[in-house]
Amino acid sequence: MPGFVLLVRHRGDGDDVSGIGYTVSKKVGNAVTRNRMKRRFRELARAALPVAGIAGADHVLIGRPGANEMDFAELGEHLDSALTRAAKKLAR
Repeated sequence: MPGFVLLVRHRGDGDDVSGIGYTVSKKVGNAVTRNRMKRRFRELARAALPVAGIAGADHVLIGRPGANEMDFAELGEHLDSALTRAAKKLAR
């Protein structure tokens, strides 16, 4: 995805709660930029993970440069698409 990378790993511990983590490196920008991106990721995950998240898996969103300039709705669509692809890969 252009604004982020999504990593998903099934824990295999029998717990159906999905975990979430956020990573934004200094390459993306200064502290203000990184914190804004993490706030946007938190809000996206709050909306998308209960619906499309993979139960019993840890999800990690890694920010890419330019994600703050993207429209919030567009980021949400990208996250939904990435979660769908991840679910298909884990189902194999």
